[in-house]
Amino acid sequence: MATRSKNILLVDDNPLFLKLLKQAFTKSGISCHTALSVAEALEHLQHNTPDIILSDYEMPGRNGMEFRRELMNEERLKDIPFIFLTGVNDERTRYKGLGLQAIDYVIKDTPIEVIIAKVSNLLRTVDKQRQLSELEIRNTVAALNIKTVTGHVPKINGLEFDLWHQDYQDIPGGDVIDFIEPDEHHVYIVLSDVMGKKWKAWFYTFGYLSYIRAAIRMGTQLGAYTAAEMLRTMNTLIYDDERLSGILASLSLIGVDKRTGEMSYAGAGDLPLLHYQANSGQMQQIDSSGLLLGLMADGGYSDRPITLLPGDQLFIFSDGLTDMAVGDEKKSDYHSFARQLQQHLQDGYTFAQLKESLKQRSANLVDDSSIIHILKTPHT
Repeated sequence: MATRSKNILLVDDNPLFLKLLKQAFTKSGISCHTALSVAEALEHLQHNTPDIILSDYEMPGRNGMEFRRELMNEERLKDIPFIFLTGVNDERTRYKGLGLQAIDYVIKDTPIEVIIAKVSNLLRTVDKQRQLSELEIRNTVAALNIKTVTGHVPKINGLEFDLWHQDYQDIPGGDVIDFIEPDEHHVYIVLSDVMGKKWKAWFYTFGYLSYIRAAIRMGTQLGAYTAAEMLRTMNTLIYDDERLSGILASLSLIGVDKRTGEMSYAGAGDLPLLHYQANSGQMQQIDSSGLLLGLMADGGYSDRPITLLPGDQLFIFSDGLTDMAVGDEKKSDYHSFARQLQQHLQDGYTFAQLKESLKQRSANLVDDSSIIHILKTPHT
């Protein structure tokens, strides 16, 4: 896997100093974005996550200390390495900065080449630590031999199932794919995305998966077979569990009656499914109304019946396929993905060919990516 170029956010109210720093960092191979104020920096951070932030301590309006405090209150931003730039070598300033978990501070009259060397060394250290953490996750996953993406695909007369999954940067994350068969007459298709950073998300997927399986088995024993009924049970279990407080998950759930082929669908904060109609060559969007699992006691789940005609195809997928990296930014475009998928199907692509196409796009992915494919076989 190719190493991604590093990027840095420089914040200072002195445009000449910013220009000088940016030129020096760019020459050393580090991409830079500059901001003349805290407000401008925060606006940039809404859509970008730099590898490190260098911020002036004294600025009009909100100063660097206030900027750092705001970042510490944001889950996505608080762990970005932060360095203060200051015009004076003041111990009190240094201790204040370190008290806000800043990793260092740099005097502005330090030679530029020394600043570049210090930041470059820090980035290498952070990158090395990241690699060790990722290795630890992979080793743990291998040792436990617990998978959140199933390798088992059920066989049902008249329907063909397949799937594709790619962990972001090959690090196990929060996507769950499962086919649960609680009895001989039913199968439930699950695609869930547990929200959170990689290690945290991966850890909590097992708790969610246990609740999902328990709710489905409990529901069938009580004679409640629809997808919405299953989601209501799952949501109650998860909402009442204090250990999962603040951990949310989206979920697409389809129940299939093996005897009749009838399908019921309900969703919890998931992306709309896509139904490709073979006769017309058109793509139909199937929406759900439910809230993320665990968000509220009543998630508002309701059933949507799905009818597939011979040759029709159904796609259930996570937002990793609709979110793409464009430069240093993350862009989400569900409709573009739907149009591309429709065009491929109109061109006669099989799902095997679609998987190859998805693999080619994987370099631009910014999250775990999963898709489940259901085909109504033409001869039925």
